[in-house]
This record gives sequence, structure tokens and C-alpha cells, in this order.
Amino acid sequence: MATFGQAHVSGGGKQSAIAPTDCSVPHAGNDGISSLSWSPTANILVSGNWDSGVRCWEVADPPGGQIQANPKAQVTHENSMPVLDTCFSRDGNVVFSVGGDKAVRMWQLGQTPPNNTPPQIGAHDAPIKAVGFLSSTNLVVSGGWDSKLKFWDARSPNPVGVLDMPERVYAMDVRDNLLVVATAGRHILAYDCTGQPREIHRKESPLRFQSRCIACFSDSTGFAVGSIEGRVGIHYIQKVDGRESFAFKCHRQENNVYAVNAIAFHAQFGTFATVGSDGVVNFWDKDNKQRLKGFPELHRPVSAAQFNAQGGLFAYSSSYDWSRGSMNLVPGNEIYIHRVLEEEIVRPKNKKSPSSGYRR
Repeated sequence: MATFGQAHVSGGGKQSAIAPTDCSVPHAGNDGISSLSWSPTANILVSGNWDSGVRCWEVADPPGGQIQANPKAQVTHENSMPVLDTCFSRDGNVVFSVGGDKAVRMWQLGQTPPNNTPPQIGAHDAPIKAVGFLSSTNLVVSGGWDSKLKFWDARSPNPVGVLDMPERVYAMDVRDNLLVVATAGRHILAYDCTGQPREIHRKESPLRFQSRCIACFSDSTGFAVGSIEGRVGIHYIQKVDGRESFAFKCHRQENNVYAVNAIAFHAQFGTFATVGSDGVVNFWDKDNKQRLKGFPELHRPVSAAQFNAQGGLFAYSSSYDWSRGSMNLVPGNEIYIHRVLEEEIVRPKNKKSPSSGYRR
């Protein structure tokens, strides 16, 4: 086990955003923010919330100007059930969402569905925790607490494929043809989805406690998994010269340990962000085993985060995640958009990794 950089030291005054110029997204919702997703084709941001809402903003990023997020539309899931995850179709015109109503829903952007509830294209026997889109086959994949992975063609009410998971699905990610799944019991599975999904990897998590999030590397050679005990595991599925799997500690303050709520990879540089229940956002370089940027602590946990397709914008949510129970509730839900500076997310080529600050 290793630690990147120096331990985070909490400051006296906590901030609302990680940088003073970050854009505050209007109308972020009335309850916890569970997911953030960017369109692959435009600067369209979507959130999923525990208040049953799926919200959409059009984001303008003028050169040298202030980022602006303009609310475009909102739909809701049935029976005020929470939305737990969202994703886009390949062309960016459709948003898929899942949650506590056990339904996979499809929202065609620009259209208002009947009763403002997106039509259902699939279902599980328990709440659905994660959803993804497989570009090579145009299928939607959903992972539920019924320990099932289901594959959907939006034109058919029945799944085109079902895979039994060893336990409930807690996290999932898709990139290109790689699908990775983390379940209860610390199981991790990976699939090649070039055609019919084919299992290519199965292992026990390298982390000792419950998996909280998982994300594919930007080059699809492996994945990063985060846990509730403030650790991240870097694992290669494909052999890469000079690279080995490892794990490191993060999101810890003195004797306090916090969950890693989300991991997001930068598509261009292959570096990544972690956000946690400690209200901290960090940018990391896994290849050089180095923390690139540690931002000031926020006054709420950071529950979700994602880079846009070009990597120039980073969306993150400041929202209570209930990791410390109702007695420590910090009310309010906010989404911010940070303009990413290159020096924050990539190590300068002429800068050597420090010999200190990386502990085994």
C-alpha cells in the first residue's frame, strides 16, 4: 500500500467550491446528487438526484470568459424514487437513467415525455445502481441489487442478455469495449463487449473493505476502484510494459478515514480525479505515482464528479452522502464546473517525480 504526496491537512475555513471562479450550476436539486454525466458530443451536463429528478444543462465555455450553465429541462422517475445513475447514448441525444423504481428509463433530449416521466425500456427485480452505454453494439447495460447485469436494446421490452453477478452491483463503468463491475463481497468482474459480452477478468478487490466506485482507464487497459476506507486500487487487465498494479491511501485526515465517492479519468492525459466524503478533490497521475493537485476542502462531501469529453471542464457535486449519519447532516446540494488547467492535470515533461511523498 502506498500514499501519494503528503497527507491532506484540513484548513480552518472550508470553501463552497474548489476554485473561486468555478461556475455554480443553477437549480441543482432538492436532495442528494448521485451522478453527473457529460454528453460525448457537446457540453451538455446531466445529473441524477435522490429527489427523483434527472436535470439537464447546456454549458457555455467562452475563451477567457466565465463558464455558464443554462438549465434546459428536467424529468422525474415514478413515485418519487431516487435516481442513482445516468449515462448518454453515443450520439449524445438520449439520456438513460436508473434508480429506486427498478426501471431503466430513456429520455430523448428536446422532448417532453408524458407526465414528465421518461419511458421505461427495461426493469430489474430490485433497485438499479448503475447504467452504461455500449457504443459498439448500441446496447444499454444496467446493474442492479438483484445481482443481475442486463443488456437492453431500446426497441425491445425484454433484455437481449442477462448475466448473473456474484452479489449486488455497487458500481460499474464502460469505456470503449471494456465493461467493469464492482459488487458486494468485494468482487470485481471485467467484460469485453466487442460483440457478445465475454468475461475476461474476475478477481477479489485489492482493497480490504466495500467497493464504492470503479472507473476504466482512459486507454481501457485496466481500471481504478475506490473503497469506503479511503483507498484506491490501480489494476491492469492488459499487460503494459513498466506498469504494475498497486493500491494507495487517500481521502484521509489524521485518524479519520473517508469514502472515495467517485473516480473520473481524463480522456486525453490518462490522469484521474478522486472525490470523497471528506469534501476533497484530488487529481492524480497513476503512471508516475504522484498527486498532481490537491484542492481545498469543501464544507460538504463531494458525491460525484466527471470530466467532459474534451477534458477541459470538470463537474463535481457538493452534496451530503450520509456517510456520517443524520446527526452530521450538512444541508444543501450544489454542482460546480471547474475549468481544468493543464498544469493541474498533467505532469510537466521536464519535472521529475519527487523521491519523497510516495510510501510503501
